[in-house]
Amino acid sequence: MNPQPEPQPFPRDQLAKAAPESALLLGAGRAILLQLAHPQIGRAIAEHSDFAANPLSRLLHTLGYIYALSNGTAEQQRTIIDYVDAAHRPVRGARDKATGAPAYSALDPRLQQWVAATLFDSARVIGSQVLPAWDHHASEELYRQYARLGDALQMPTHFWPETEAGFNDYFAGVTANLHVTDQIRKLADELFTGSRAPWWIRVALPLMRDVTIAQLPPRIREQFGYELTRRVELRNRVTVRAAWAASRIFPKAIRHLPMKLMLRHVDGMASGAKSPAQPSS
Repeated sequence: MNPQPEPQPFPRDQLAKAAPESALLLGAGRAILLQLAHPQIGRAIAEHSDFAANPLSRLLHTLGYIYALSNGTAEQQRTIIDYVDAAHRPVRGARDKATGAPAYSALDPRLQQWVAATLFDSARVIGSQVLPAWDHHASEELYRQYARLGDALQMPTHFWPETEAGFNDYFAGVTANLHVTDQIRKLADELFTGSRAPWWIRVALPLMRDVTIAQLPPRIREQFGYELTRRVELRNRVTVRAAWAASRIFPKAIRHLPMKLMLRHVDGMASGAKSPAQPSS
C-alpha cells in the first residue's frame, strides 16, 4: 500500500460550508442503509464489524470522517484516515460457494466509491429540501468536492464521474443491483434502537427512522420491508419542515454542535482517550 500524503486543511468551500449543517444528519440513516444493501458491503459489515452489538458505531465514525475531512485540522484528518485504513485492512472474504455470496475487500476501490456515492446522494436529497442556499449550482459544486471523501478512502480520482449527470447514471446502475437479505434487514432494524448512542443521536432516532424510510428509493425501501405509511409520510414531512426552519433560525453555534462533538471524538481517538461519543470497537 502506498503511503498517503499528509492531508492539508480544506478551504472554506461548498463542502466545508454544507457539511457542518446538522439538518443533513437526516440523511445519515439513508446512506447507511444504501451501503448495507450493497451485497459485498453488507456482507463485510455483517461478518467483520460490531454492527449487531453497536449498530451506531458506523454512523458515528462516518460522521467523524465527513466532519474531519471537510472542516477538521490536518491532525484530525490524519487520525480519521488512519483509523479507516486500519479498520478496512483485515476486512476481506472469499466467495461463499454454498450461498453464492460475492467475495469482498474493504480496500476495493469500487466499494469505496459506493460508500462515497451514498454520502453525496443522501446529502443532496436532504440538502435540497432543508438548506437555504441549496440550488443546482450548489449541488454541482458540492458534487465535485465530495470526490475528496472517496479519495481519502484511496478511491482513484477517475472513478468519480466527471459530472453529476454521469453520477446519476452510475448511481441508478448500482441501485438496480442492490439486494437486501434477511440478515441485512435485521441489522437495519438494529440501527434505529440506539441504546449505546450519545444522547443527541438517541433522541432523534425515532424520527430518523421514519425520515429514512420516506427518503429511501422505493425499490430499496420495499426490499428492507418498510412501508411508506401515512404516519411515516406525515412524520417525514413535519421533520423536514422543522429542519428547514431550524436551518434558517438557529445560530451556527447550535446548528454545528454535532460537528463540534464529533471532532472532539476524533481528538479523543488520536489521544487514545475514550470520549462520551466514542463507541466501543
